[in-house]
Amino acid sequence: MHPNPHTRTQATATIRILGIDPGSQRTGVGVIDVAPDGRCTFVHASALKLLDAPDFPSRLGLLCEGLEAVLDEWQPMQVAIETVFMDKSATSALKLGHARGAALATVVRRHLPIAEYAPRVIKQSLVGKGAADKVQVQHMVRLLLNLPDAKLQADAADALAVALTHAHMSATAQRTGASVALLRRR
Repeated sequence: MHPNPHTRTQATATIRILGIDPGSQRTGVGVIDVAPDGRCTFVHASALKLLDAPDFPSRLGLLCEGLEAVLDEWQPMQVAIETVFMDKSATSALKLGHARGAALATVVRRHLPIAEYAPRVIKQSLVGKGAADKVQVQHMVRLLLNLPDAKLQADAADALAVALTHAHMSATAQRTGASVALLRRR
């Protein structure tokens, strides 16, 4: 267990953000610290592997248990999660929605503030264009967090991208006086 040495006075203290990239087979989790000057530092990233479960409801249970463990270990102050995008398959989108709902319920039970970002907003925030591909997003995650060029698991990198987007949006909101919700709509 890693105690959170950070105070909860957000204006003068480091903020720990958990980013979640929900999935029904793997859910990415990424934790960053954001210093008062806006500098982001890598803390943790992994993928919760859910395919070992015997059925879909059990996968959702594994997701909740894994997320609880991440919340306990890393003690984030804020959480950001990717919204569901409509895929070609309605079944896939529905399963993704269930996984996202399980993650949201787990976080909400902890009374943590949660922000939601569309994939297009995340790509725009990190790469500068909403149609960026995964390779470009992963490259920017490595660059922004000063990570080595070693292979970063895709779901974990996507979760870090969600956390970085929230850090950037929160900083912009603080500088401009606009709400993060308003910025997400643009």
